[in-house]
Amino acid sequence: MSNFVFSSDPARIDRDRVYAWLRDESYWAQDRSREAQETAMDASRNYGIYEEETDRQVAYARVLTDGATFGWVCDVFVDSTLRGAGLGKMLMAGVIRDLEPLGLRRVILTTVTAQGLYEQFGFTHFADPTRVMVRCAGDMAGL
Repeated sequence: MSNFVFSSDPARIDRDRVYAWLRDESYWAQDRSREAQETAMDASRNYGIYEEETDRQVAYARVLTDGATFGWVCDVFVDSTLRGAGLGKMLMAGVIRDLEPLGLRRVILTTVTAQGLYEQFGFTHFADPTRVMVRCAGDMAGL
């Protein structure tokens, strides 16, 4: 198996590959337009894992943050042919290492399938979920 490297260099992101992954294989972003994906990436810190020999991107994550108090980890994706090889752990370790110097008070994420992975990096369920609220697109329609 190839050696892999983590990078926080946004210029290194294979935007076509990331968009295809999220559009075709994610459960959360299949209806996201390319324009919306580009806007989201441009407003975020972007991370990747790459095959050392070929520089092919094999994993992606982004963090939306104000850089001082809050971060939201999102769009975490590992190439389906390489899942189970520890790339998710490598990706999250790099993300956490990059965010720690910012001193963010709170970093959140949502997941349906990977609670065990994120728990290894200190993520827990909200102590009081009744304090967390969300407003989804269309919720204000008709007002």
